[in-house]
Amino acid sequence: MQLSRPAGTAMLRSVQMTEYAGRDGLSDMQELVQRTWSPASRLHLGDVAWERSVNARRSADSWRTAVWRDGDDVVAWAWLAQPSHLLMTVDPDRPELAATVVEWFQTTADGPKLAVGVLETEKHLLTALESAGFRRDDDAPYFTHHWISLDALTEPVVPEGFTLRHVRQDEVAKRGAVHRAAWSDLGPSNVTDEDMAEVMSTWPYRPELDWVVENEAGEFVASALIWLDEQHQVGLVEPVGCAPAYRRRGLGAAVNLAALHALREAGGTKAVVCPRGDDGYPQARALYQSFGFRPGSRTLHLLLG
Repeated sequence: MQLSRPAGTAMLRSVQMTEYAGRDGLSDMQELVQRTWSPASRLHLGDVAWERSVNARRSADSWRTAVWRDGDDVVAWAWLAQPSHLLMTVDPDRPELAATVVEWFQTTADGPKLAVGVLETEKHLLTALESAGFRRDDDAPYFTHHWISLDALTEPVVPEGFTLRHVRQDEVAKRGAVHRAAWSDLGPSNVTDEDMAEVMSTWPYRPELDWVVENEAGEFVASALIWLDEQHQVGLVEPVGCAPAYRRRGLGAAVNLAALHALREAGGTKAVVCPRGDDGYPQARALYQSFGFRPGSRTLHLLLG
């Protein structure tokens, strides 16, 4: 649902803001992320596709999304998950808009303590947040972007009895089941088959970049999904998982490598994945580093209140 709201006092006269309630606004968000993407960006086209689609059924009622346009161009957006968490993207060539986005966040959020995450390289966002009183929470978990070039990938290998292949569009239930199996260590995953169907119908999802390991019974036991930004030839690996009973057999590395080979065939030249960088959960980054990913910039968590 689209809402009207007057521009804030810090708004440049040529810039207009549109506000959405619920799940609307994804295409605007993706437009800006793709147009301004660089290795210094926190978000990839696939990040917003995955996060919006997999969570929409459960959480969209608490979402507020604001989009700022200058003419036909989206130049900034803010995604508030009430009561208090923000994701945002601001065109680095329009750094003055970052303060406007932060002001919108402060006046729209319901919670007493506000939280936002950015990449350490997004200096225009950090400047606006710190000017508004936000401070780094260095005790919070963080994520580190890891990169791999696709020109020298090793070949994926699985033990006898397992098969590597990509998902078919009609295999929603099996795709949902392997995700839940892999992501229920700390409690049952909330991702339903309906959620997975939403993911698989959200641009730029491609079944040929969604890879699984299948056992002899026909069950999916590990998975890796890659989202390709064709404009920049960069793939985001998100999400990845392996059912607990099948771990420590090399299936996680194999399914990732198979997906990366498919990414290269689709025109990708490099890939990024964003595992935890702190010592609270080192297993994922160790897996990615074992077959060639190397760490880059990290996220920062900032709080106000």
